[in-house]
Amino acid sequence: MPNRSLHEDDPLDDFDRRTVESDGVAKTVYVAGRGPAVIVMPEMPGISPHVARFGRWVRDAGFTVYLPSLFGRDGAVPGVEEGVAVFRRTCVSAEFRALGRNGSSPAVVWLRALARLAHDECGGPGVGAIGMCFTGNFALSMMLEPAMLAPVLSQPSLPLDDPDGIDSNPEELALVRKRLDEEDLTVLAYRFSGDKFCRAQRFAAYEQALGDRFAGRVLPDSAANTETSPFFEHVIAGPHSVVTAHLIDEAGQPTLAARDEMLAFLGERLTG
Repeated sequence: MPNRSLHEDDPLDDFDRRTVESDGVAKTVYVAGRGPAVIVMPEMPGISPHVARFGRWVRDAGFTVYLPSLFGRDGAVPGVEEGVAVFRRTCVSAEFRALGRNGSSPAVVWLRALARLAHDECGGPGVGAIGMCFTGNFALSMMLEPAMLAPVLSQPSLPLDDPDGIDSNPEELALVRKRLDEEDLTVLAYRFSGDKFCRAQRFAAYEQALGDRFAGRVLPDSAANTETSPFFEHVIAGPHSVVTAHLIDEAGQPTLAARDEMLAFLGERLTG
């Protein structure tokens, strides 16, 4: 993997930049690697150097990574002013449902189409997806697409105004639970214990809805990297991003172990 600074904008020049259109909605997707497809959805405020690094880890683990641009400036180091502006625009966008429980965001429809396309292009038994923060629950909602086999929810933060809510309606949750049971599938999820955007109540709600099909992991706040970008330092202001901004890339660190568990989970489901 190229040695790139996490404190400078990432040109993403080792990814193929593509435009993917579905039902009249076109979005940029960065694609790299070979092997089964894994969709890595960015956290707020976009595809930062930390998100790109995680995408490269997925690529180097033997997968084709699809990194869709959903908001923000691609490759940018998250600054305070720009990051807050992206956050505010996204919260009022018709594509996303940031507030209010029991309703998945419309952007998930396009993401399911991306999963179908990725499976057609890469083959194999199916597709994995990793959602983070604002997109955390999207990986669960994508399970209504049959090609989806390996959902990972990293610090799922929606709905923002309801700590024990889930960004899915009851009918969707029932269908996902039915599929998980019938196909013996599991949802893997992560959060820091003191995360103010993804609290214990939310994981409890997932456990109630999905039962033992939900495998939640809670990391201690002490495991979070304290040296990160201005947006995460001043706006997020606490442990949050398990495998990106707050990951400590050192052997023996809980966040690095979480990354490795995610990659092993994807490998088990998508390569056997």
